[in-house]
Amino acid sequence: MRRLLFAFALIPMLFASMAFAGDAEIKAAQTVIDSQLKAFLADDGATAYSFAAPNVKRIFPTVDTFMNMVTHGYAPVRRPQSYSFGKVEQTGPASIIQQVLIVGPDGKDYEAVYTLEQQPDGSFKITGCSLRASTSVST
Repeated sequence: MRRLLFAFALIPMLFASMAFAGDAEIKAAQTVIDSQLKAFLADDGATAYSFAAPNVKRIFPTVDTFMNMVTHGYAPVRRPQSYSFGKVEQTGPASIIQQVLIVGPDGKDYEAVYTLEQQPDGSFKITGCSLRASTSVST
């Protein structure tokens, strides 16, 4: 009986630590996105590229090819006037989907949806980003 009571006493602590771990992972993922966006704004392609996951680097094997793709296909991400984090979902212990609300260089609203995966070294890297114009921005 004592063991059963002890087990029930531990359940809230386990859930609290799981929530904290999720919060820490989400914050780490947001830091990666924020750092990449700041690198784009600073014209620091090498740093921006460093946040790309191996799957992205296989498709774009050099900083130049990566930056060319971002410049021509993701102008609002490349040169945001402003951005803020929206909805986030932890889809697994090592996977996060993060909405970023962007005001592009043209002054229009965009929604970027980033996918990130935790790497073997514990860091998060960006595995993809989809971008669409937004007529109504919600968080």
